[in-house]
Amino acid sequence: MTEVASSVVHEVLGRRIQDVDQPIIDYIVNVLADDDFDFGEEGEGAFEAVGELLVGAGCVSDFAECRQVCSKLSEKFGKHGLAKAKPTVRSLTTPLRMNDGMDEEVPKKKPEVMDGPVLSERDRAKLERRKRKDERQREAQYQMHLAEMEAVRAGMPVVCVNHDVASGPAVKDIHMENFNISVGGRDLIVDGSITLSFGRHYGLVGRNGTGKTTFLRHMAMHAIDGIPANCQILHVEQEVVGDDTTALQCVLNTDIERTQLLQEEARLLAQQREFEFEGENGNHKGDQNGAIEKDGISQRLEEIYKRLEFIDAYSAEARAASILAGLSFSPEMQKKATKTFSGGWRMRIALARALFIEPDLLLLDEPTNHLDLHAVLWLETYLMKWPKTFIVVSHAREFLNLVVTDILHLHQQKLTAYKGNYDTFERTREEQIKNQQKALEANERSRAHMQAFIDKFRYNAKRASLVQSRIKALERMGHVDEIVNDPDYKFEFPTPDDRPGPPIISFSDASFGYPGGPLLFKNLNFGIDLDSRIAMVGPNGIGKSTILKLIAGELQPSSGTIFRSAKVRIAVFSQHHVDGLDLSSNPLLYMMRCFPGVPEQKLRAHLGSFGVTGNLALQPMYTLSGGQKSRVAFAKITFKKPHIILLDEPSNHLDLDAVEALIQGLVLFQGGILMVSHDEHLISGSVEELWVVSQGRVAPFHGTFQDYKKILQSS
Repeated sequence: MTEVASSVVHEVLGRRIQDVDQPIIDYIVNVLADDDFDFGEEGEGAFEAVGELLVGAGCVSDFAECRQVCSKLSEKFGKHGLAKAKPTVRSLTTPLRMNDGMDEEVPKKKPEVMDGPVLSERDRAKLERRKRKDERQREAQYQMHLAEMEAVRAGMPVVCVNHDVASGPAVKDIHMENFNISVGGRDLIVDGSITLSFGRHYGLVGRNGTGKTTFLRHMAMHAIDGIPANCQILHVEQEVVGDDTTALQCVLNTDIERTQLLQEEARLLAQQREFEFEGENGNHKGDQNGAIEKDGISQRLEEIYKRLEFIDAYSAEARAASILAGLSFSPEMQKKATKTFSGGWRMRIALARALFIEPDLLLLDEPTNHLDLHAVLWLETYLMKWPKTFIVVSHAREFLNLVVTDILHLHQQKLTAYKGNYDTFERTREEQIKNQQKALEANERSRAHMQAFIDKFRYNAKRASLVQSRIKALERMGHVDEIVNDPDYKFEFPTPDDRPGPPIISFSDASFGYPGGPLLFKNLNFGIDLDSRIAMVGPNGIGKSTILKLIAGELQPSSGTIFRSAKVRIAVFSQHHVDGLDLSSNPLLYMMRCFPGVPEQKLRAHLGSFGVTGNLALQPMYTLSGGQKSRVAFAKITFKKPHIILLDEPSNHLDLDAVEALIQGLVLFQGGILMVSHDEHLISGSVEELWVVSQGRVAPFHGTFQDYKKILQSS
């Protein structure tokens, strides 16, 4: 069957498939050939499962072509009998009316006796009208979903104004019941049921790879029953695509209604001026139609001004500028074209757009990843006052503790809601596990006691009635589910075999500036040894990553000296190392290529020390979550047992359990640590000293991270 599926995929994709790595093709074929895979209508299931991969691998040029290809794949697989047959019992987008079609006359058949009253002609006509209205609404909803889907992929949240769909009561609580989410034949959520109460702030937590981001994407596309058609949802996941639009205008353009009204206002004012010009030049022509048209323009302008005032359009620019300023955009930066910003700053613009439009439901996926501490503190304050509902995925414990009112825990394909912030959830969950363990042990003791009695007196005639009662009691006794805990994460940094004597690394009046630019740092003087436990803090763009590169030897000082012991081994972790992984390879093969000649078992053991074990070590890299890729990168950089580890935002893309494991690993590491991070929990748990980078200087901070936060909040 796989061979036939492979030939179909090659036939549909054509010559472009020759330039794609074979593991990617194998993965696509295996997903589509799975017995349980559902292609959906027009290949929509295939598009959701492998669409992004097809575009990313260059199999198709864009998402529009990808839809056509997925539809053709669905058709071809169906002809070869490889597509899953449509079930006879299925979930419907609208309720099935059992009396539909009962108005047709069946000749030569006596009318059946019915439990309820027979529908009148008037009632039938009402049902037909309602049916036609439902069909129109479903079509309008589908078009809105397509627009939102493309917006999510482009990282450009939009507001779809559809008066037919958007009519109805304001969205309050959202009830999603009995929904399932799967990708590539793998179930992520089974029989999920959750209620989002209006105005509550939800933190979505769970291990990397459990489906948190996929769940948010399904919600953003209204792909889960129970989300009202007029519910406006924005999902901030990808950065804004850069163009010539300024950062400020990019945010303002998010409000499509405001933009359209202002454009219409400008067009009508131009027409009005044209009429006035013709009047001043005596070009009236006695045209009564012209006078009527002029009155119509004035009436429409009056309607526009009322609507602009109602949606608070005139304060929009000030609100947008305030949001951008909170995310560290200076007035000059707000006027720059979006294409001039790096990916991290464009991600901030995407976040600003979502905050500006205030949707009914805001979905945030790791919003603090690209923010400096000052912007994180601003975002915390902003979200704490957020008047509507939002769901946020974050690895930052303190951030969750401050901004959320509830926790949604995704575990073992189940979604469970807990009241309170993350610390409260953690305590509640620990208590639940303890109680469940006690119930399990009590149940097992009772069963063992009864079974022992039954075994002992099974053949004793005098005790027969007692034995029978015990057997029945045992059958009635329910089983308590065993506790299924996630496997413990591991970050075991290897201990270096040797310890070079001091000095290890020292800066003496070192200055640095990029060629043709100003000096970034002047006369730096500091040292790092094997006992150093340091976190560098400061605004984004101040040069913290540049200092890491100077320490590692990737950059050389413009003046002064940087001494490094000849024996010191330095490991550097940054997002660049995660992005640089060979996606067509698997973790084990990748390590074998990086360290040729090393026995496979030794490489497996080292990957295992970072939790990349078993089948995970053999999975294609492109199937791994961001956190899993981070652990592969950690394994690669530490294989040669470094003396000093330099970490640039190491907690990005790790889940909360992985951050906890990273802290434990760093505490036990017998070498020097210098990290750049704004994660309060990570810094407080793993380092002993803070360095503040500002105005071309690096200076020790005499106080705790909390003290540093207070200074920022007061400034």
